[in-house]
Amino acid sequence: MQISIRVLVPVLLLYTIHTVAQETVADTIQPALLNEVVVTGQIEPQSIKKSVFNVRVISAEDIRRQAGNNLADVLNQYLNIIVQPQSGEGRSTVSMFGLDGQYLKVLVDNVPLVSDTGLGNNIDLTQINLDDIERIEIIEGAMGVTHGANAVSGIINIITKKSINNKWEISATVQEETVGDEYKPFYDEGRHIQALRISHNINDNWFISAGANRNSFEGYLGGFGGREFTNNPNNPAQQRGYSWLPKEQVFSNALVRYQKGNIRVFYRFEHFDENIDFYNPIILSQFVEGTGILRYANDRRYFTEKFYHHLNAVGKLAGLDYNVSVSHQKQQRDVEQFRYYIQTDTEEQNATQPYQETEVLHSTGTLTNFIKKEGFDFQVGYELVNTYGYSSALTGNFNDDNNGDVNLNKRLENYDVFTAAEAPVTERFSIRPGFRYSFQSKFDDQWAASMGLRYLLNKGYEARLSYGRSYRTPNYEELYTYFVDSNHNLQGNPELDPESGHSIEASLKKQTFTKDLQLSNSITAGFISVSDRIELAVVATFPQFQYRYINIDSYKMWNLATTHQLRYKDIDAKVGVSVTGISRAINTGLTVSDDKYLTTYQFNTSIGYTIPKWDTQLSFYYKHNGRQQQYVQDSSLSNPQFILNEIEAFGLMDASVRKSFFKRSLDVTLGARNLLDVVNIQSSQAAGGTHSAGTTNILMGYGRSYFLKLTYNINI
Repeated sequence: MQISIRVLVPVLLLYTIHTVAQETVADTIQPALLNEVVVTGQIEPQSIKKSVFNVRVISAEDIRRQAGNNLADVLNQYLNIIVQPQSGEGRSTVSMFGLDGQYLKVLVDNVPLVSDTGLGNNIDLTQINLDDIERIEIIEGAMGVTHGANAVSGIINIITKKSINNKWEISATVQEETVGDEYKPFYDEGRHIQALRISHNINDNWFISAGANRNSFEGYLGGFGGREFTNNPNNPAQQRGYSWLPKEQVFSNALVRYQKGNIRVFYRFEHFDENIDFYNPIILSQFVEGTGILRYANDRRYFTEKFYHHLNAVGKLAGLDYNVSVSHQKQQRDVEQFRYYIQTDTEEQNATQPYQETEVLHSTGTLTNFIKKEGFDFQVGYELVNTYGYSSALTGNFNDDNNGDVNLNKRLENYDVFTAAEAPVTERFSIRPGFRYSFQSKFDDQWAASMGLRYLLNKGYEARLSYGRSYRTPNYEELYTYFVDSNHNLQGNPELDPESGHSIEASLKKQTFTKDLQLSNSITAGFISVSDRIELAVVATFPQFQYRYINIDSYKMWNLATTHQLRYKDIDAKVGVSVTGISRAINTGLTVSDDKYLTTYQFNTSIGYTIPKWDTQLSFYYKHNGRQQQYVQDSSLSNPQFILNEIEAFGLMDASVRKSFFKRSLDVTLGARNLLDVVNIQSSQAAGGTHSAGTTNILMGYGRSYFLKLTYNINI
């Protein structure tokens, strides 16, 4: 499905201008869109209309319609976001505005999540379960004042459920899903999910909930031979293993909440286990006396275990409102290496050892309500982060200063203070300045600043303008990688400087409400620049190619987007288009890239239709990702240079039908993901100079998949 950007953008922009020029009809119903309360980036919870920042909300209903089990299932359909699967590692990360997951901060209840490389960034989206999610809030642009380091391109805040409407709520879920055209019920092939959640209002003050989820992904062959493969006479090029690695995930969590008067306290615990199987495509032979020749492979299993503790307290102290969170998180990844004999289905020489560990102690808190004045808010806050961890050679990197010590632990700390205020200059015009100062243990002290402006115009217009400065600190890999032998020379750089990012966003929004219709239209323009960007570059070519992380890159991005949402009776429709230009200026000392802007676009739409008589919902989602271009360093020759790399356009389409039975005691969802059957997309290098054009495939999906989800609810 091809969509012409030259036609699409002008049509949608003209539609926006036409819509916002109309008179607003007097409200005759309570407008649901205006009442949606958000907390991310706010001094106190408030409606979207009152927020100085543009906040996008993914509701629990949106998640249910997509039958999303993890965050990767959901984010694929949203503008300015691309989910980047890494099938060889069993991970999926997220890119926003062309900046990878290191520039986007992912939080749960305003607490950043532990990851392989630190806190809040480069998160594996498949490790975030959505069973107990109330909503997901997304803010684009630098949010360093409220959320600290690495919130350069934006933040994603996952808000969990902390209340129910009944005395007891119990839900049990079974979901069966094909992986492309591969499926066997409950085992061997496909994706198999089971979940249970129990919530209970003990009394007016106490609430508890607990849940567990098992997600078994049996892998995707995609032309590979699987675990028991040895050879295929009809296809000698076929390899053993999987295109997407098999993995099993087990999530469990519990929450206890107490509230009385102005005091609200909750404690949340999560535990996560993951097992990923790697089947080596290299098959070897061994002669065993009395048996003959046996074929074997040196296989591996990767184990990840995470613990998450979060204690939060909200209340009043000496007339001030406080909100304090303390969290402790730990992640450890182990690898089991063994020799697998294929014909006999046996293992030998099993050895397990840890290869990565991150432990984080985090606390953040705020005080507000210093000035008792209607509409005026002033906030002071702090954030403390203590990160301790290491990464060993088994990841492909040595965390080493000198001599290959694979268990060399490193500690990174920062102690931040910040302040923000919201001031109503007039009844229509409000401003929000903010500032953060960060005391760093490893780097020079850092700072962040922001200014937000909101003006409520006539006829329902809302105008916003915001500026933010943020920073990204180098991660463990960039600082401490040391991988040097006779064939490799790849080194981190302990002297790296933090990156600094600036963002500006302007938007115009209009909401119209009548008896049966709710209409929301917006147009947004944004700009992000990042200086001292860290890149892995070729810094020498003799006696061998030497790679090193260095501060060499300047990154600039402009974005123009327009979105529209229509709710009319039982129909909910959304459409949006985004155009982005990206410029990167890279100077390695050996080569210099072109810094011209390379343009790409995205288009998305969704339609939901409810049939009340049948208690049925129909949902359709489509997103088109336009062609992407970037300059990459080609070190295939003795004279490295930058060449233009292009990734072809592709579209993702999902659809589902959900029906409730027995007074909504049983929900049945039947649907399909990736209806356009995307598996590989082409990445090509433009011909020129001493280089010839080449094409490679990037694995983006595992084809058209179908799912059936059954959820049984008991509400007492």
